[in-house]
Amino acid sequence: MFNTIFPKIHKEGYKFLAISILVTFVVLFFSKFFGLLLILITVWVYYFFRDPERFSINDDTFLVSPADGLITDISEKSGPEELRLENTTYTRISIFMNVFNCHVNRVPISGNVEEIYYKPGKFLNASLDKASEENERNYYKIKTSQNNEEIIIVQIAGLIARRIVCEVEQGQQLKQGDRIGMIRFGSRVDIYFKNKNVLAKVGQNVTAGESLIAS
Repeated sequence: MFNTIFPKIHKEGYKFLAISILVTFVVLFFSKFFGLLLILITVWVYYFFRDPERFSINDDTFLVSPADGLITDISEKSGPEELRLENTTYTRISIFMNVFNCHVNRVPISGNVEEIYYKPGKFLNASLDKASEENERNYYKIKTSQNNEEIIIVQIAGLIARRIVCEVEQGQQLKQGDRIGMIRFGSRVDIYFKNKNVLAKVGQNVTAGESLIAS
């Protein structure tokens, strides 16, 4: 119960939380109204950067969701040209994370990080389809342990987001559900895959590392 109410926070959140607490104490000396407002903002900052433990199915015949949020699109798309996969067709699932979702992202299947590619860009609304082509984003190509298939994860910065945090390295071996990084303040994650049956649907809310999205 304690861990549910007071989850641990991601290391990226410490400085934001410290600044928020400091400003709140200063403002409280001058205005109770604005001080109370800042207390609510401080609570929000704490929960935005929460990093709860997740428990994956540990079965690589399934893909688990790489992000918390709302599935906004499931469609057949060409692979990212940044990874030289534009001539390959994948199923792409897009997950939109609002400012109340947990923003820690996780790997959907066990495998090796074959390639990481960061591309700077714009900060359009992450729910728009063209955000996947124009926004700041970070690509992960995962070679699965089970059958050497390629799974692509793309972190896409949103309208408010200004930093994508990557926590893994090229060549690193990951287990299903392991953390790969986070995006600060509202964003989106796309996952590309082939040869799997989609279990999720548009409009579904999913949980990173736990919700099954394909098999």
